[in-house]
Amino acid sequence: MLEIIFISTLNGVLYGMLLFLMASGLTVIFSMMGVLNFAHASFYMLGAFFGYEISRHVGFWPGLLIAPLAVAVIGMGVERYGLRQVHKHGHVAELLFTFGLTFILEEIVQMIWGKLAVNYEVPALLDFPAFTIFATEYPAFKLFMLVTSIAIFAALLLVVKRTRIGLVVQAALTHPEMVGMLGHNVGRVFMLVFGVGAGLAAVAGVIAGPALVTQANMAAALGPILFVIVVVGGLGSLSGAFVASLLIGLIQTFAVAFNVSLSDLFGEVPGSGASAEYLSDIWYVTVAQIGPILPYLLLVAILIFRPRGLMGKRET
Repeated sequence: MLEIIFISTLNGVLYGMLLFLMASGLTVIFSMMGVLNFAHASFYMLGAFFGYEISRHVGFWPGLLIAPLAVAVIGMGVERYGLRQVHKHGHVAELLFTFGLTFILEEIVQMIWGKLAVNYEVPALLDFPAFTIFATEYPAFKLFMLVTSIAIFAALLLVVKRTRIGLVVQAALTHPEMVGMLGHNVGRVFMLVFGVGAGLAAVAGVIAGPALVTQANMAAALGPILFVIVVVGGLGSLSGAFVASLLIGLIQTFAVAFNVSLSDLFGEVPGSGASAEYLSDIWYVTVAQIGPILPYLLLVAILIFRPRGLMGKRET
């Protein structure tokens, strides 16, 4: 039992931190621009595939640097020549633009790399067990993913809270006109923040690609979870996104680890006849089977009892 709890906690925190790398960029973009970017998970997918392609030629480590930079440039181009142009037509046009961009990027990836999963390998330098606990070996690459995610989170927090760049960005979130009057190019700030958000998603793709499945539908599989995180944490709240990411990561991980049903806890279906027959469908369903919908049940509960989210500052 202790082994399951310890390993599941590690995996849950790791998954949560990867989710936060993506959700943080989405949260900041929403705070600054008021846009829920449906294409954000596609930048995660691009990061994974760019990292895979670069690793085939020059290795994993150059890919870890080059792929996020390339995706950040693409993100800045999307903001400058796409979102900025449709912004004057309102939020519906922005949502439709990012929604369409999701399908375009997925089709491009399928044309280049195909629909099947690619063989994105763990770098040889980290292909060994980091430690053994309760007879279970924990891969060094997963530990690297966890440390990298925490380091990026700390660096992001430091930049936002302690640097001049962070102060300008925070000011542009709430008072863009004043920031512009002080001589800062607000449009350029928007473009750079959008690029950084896309780059953070790409970092998650590069480091998660070898450990998870890298294929063309990975954005569609993960995209909805990001919006759950943003809403549960509170629209525009970076700290809320962090808490929600860890919470959802732990919930989904422990749901798989403790694969039990009501029948395991309480025995056979109570009652008899028609009532027992109707109840049996629920009675034998395991937690692992409903694991994928648990974040959405949490979302529904948050919207009912706390619509502003865990750390939202206003009703939305």
